[in-house]
Amino acid sequence: MRILFADDETSIQELMRIELPRLGYEATVCPDGRTAVAALERTAYDCVIVDLDMPGVGGLEVIARVRDTAPDTETVIITGKSSLESAVMAVRQGVFDYLTKPCKLAEIQAVLERVRKKRELTARLRALESRVRRAEGSGRMVGGSAGLEKIRRLVERVAVSESNVLIRGETGTGKELVARAIHEASPRAARPLVAVNCGSLPEHLVESELFGHRRGAFTGADEHRAGLFEVADGGTLFLDEIGELPKALQPRLLRALESGEIRRVGDNQSHIVDVRVVCATHRSLEEMAAAGEFRDDLLFRINTFEVTIPPLRERREDIPELVQHFVRHARPQTPAATAVATDEVLAVLTAHHWPGNIRELANVIEHALVLCDDLPLQIDHLPARLGIVPSRAATGASALSPRSETEAVPKAEGTRSNSRPESLRELEMRAIIEGLDRNNGNKARTAEELGISLKTLYNKLHQLQESK
Repeated sequence: MRILFADDETSIQELMRIELPRLGYEATVCPDGRTAVAALERTAYDCVIVDLDMPGVGGLEVIARVRDTAPDTETVIITGKSSLESAVMAVRQGVFDYLTKPCKLAEIQAVLERVRKKRELTARLRALESRVRRAEGSGRMVGGSAGLEKIRRLVERVAVSESNVLIRGETGTGKELVARAIHEASPRAARPLVAVNCGSLPEHLVESELFGHRRGAFTGADEHRAGLFEVADGGTLFLDEIGELPKALQPRLLRALESGEIRRVGDNQSHIVDVRVVCATHRSLEEMAAAGEFRDDLLFRINTFEVTIPPLRERREDIPELVQHFVRHARPQTPAATAVATDEVLAVLTAHHWPGNIRELANVIEHALVLCDDLPLQIDHLPARLGIVPSRAATGASALSPRSETEAVPKAEGTRSNSRPESLRELEMRAIIEGLDRNNGNKARTAEELGISLKTLYNKLHQLQESK
């Protein structure tokens, strides 16, 4: 580490010039505060150690300059005239430690070792935050269609408010991305955004996940645990697929939204949290409320402001830009002038119906990139499920084109004939099988994409097995 040491005692200056380098530090030793301030303007330091009482510019003035010019630099005060008042002033300045003279070299070494460990942890935390940001992506919405521009304007207006927001849209349209955009444009952007899919939580654990629990509250509760409301305190809680929240827990969520009070499972004491809630759903909550599956008062509370995301098939003009975004995100070293996909590929992707919306498009691009060594993406890099079949141009030359939605689906030998239309059951089963293929056999993700419960998916698969 690079250390700046300032003290007006000559003997201490000489000692530090010898001992700090011996301990492995790069040291700059100054005889007074004015010299220390000048050194700060020339060089960045990991830690600044200053005598509190120096003629001219005192130690607290040096520390104030550090706070202004290098807020990440740690500061330590060393003084022979310790007092409660000076200690309080040092704490207010945010000093890392406070040593009184005469102090041993081992004490200074111990303080510097703690400074080193703190800076290492800070660097690791920042690296981790950077990785998380890259993995999650920002709240930037890609595309320039009229539908997306409308959403951007709505996000700008609602983000600065404290209103609860309900985001509606089909599965895979990017509801969490819109929630992230709202959070990042809000005054809460520096605080956490905590996202949870209500349909992915086991019913018996939903209450504990949202509100936390006390140790011993139920079997397996071996320690106190904060719920997601507490984790998101000061920030935003995104409740995806809010329609899957069990009816028994809806009153507790309503109370938390109305009063800001939450209570851990097994606890008698309530806690106040400051959380903005953004919800999302692909279901009609109004129909669920009419059927008694969702509380009317909760629906009124969560949809103070609504944002509806159009499906990808209604904003096809955004597909080329989305393709470029996914490719460059996966291969960030790609030169700006490089075409990421051929015109043929873009034509096929733009013509596809995209029942899985942007999530399906991202999956297709990931598939293509596995097969593609060098850009641009070619037709043969696309997955077969897009239905690309040979077609003949008027000149007789062969080409590849996307199959229209009304064109017959080629079947492997041993399957049903194309002489009759598929039954509803067959269409349903094909959608499930294709969904499992898209999601590499992940049943929970497939059920979410198809808009059905995991239990329903298992029942359908059981029926399929019995029919064979």
